[in-house]
Amino acid sequence: MPIALENPANSDTLVTTSTVLIVDDNPQNVELLQAFLESLPVKLVTAVDGIDALEKVAAHNPDLILLDVMMPRMSGFQVCQKLKADPKTKDIQILMVTALHELGDIERASECGTDDFVSKPVNKVELQTRVKSLLRVRHLKSELERALTYLNEIEQDDTPSL
Repeated sequence: MPIALENPANSDTLVTTSTVLIVDDNPQNVELLQAFLESLPVKLVTAVDGIDALEKVAAHNPDLILLDVMMPRMSGFQVCQKLKADPKTKDIQILMVTALHELGDIERASECGTDDFVSKPVNKVELQTRVKSLLRVRHLKSELERALTYLNEIEQDDTPSL
């Protein structure tokens, strides 16, 4: 059965099937990020800290996480490391949203496996652009994996048995 690949130029199709998890311990920051993303056709889920984030990931399997760095109980760095180390969650796109501006913090975020980061205060257009781009990457990677799986199945079916 052939797999129909999405048209990469049509990012709206990719975005509409997406779940975005917003993780921040500050309710005003969560509300602001929700307001910035309300015009996108995505399902929004929120978490109040790192532990809550891991529980929400297990329950909702998001495509993208907007992750604050400085939080109680578990930092965004720790959450990112845990998710990227787990084969079930390693492909979730992570956008760190941080007030940290030091080069060392940016390097640490990169070492943890974050896919991108934005600095607070967040610019609405920049956030929307990065969210759409990361969701496109996530869905195109999924499409590629499906196509490769399909091709491997065809190859195995065509292999004569001895």
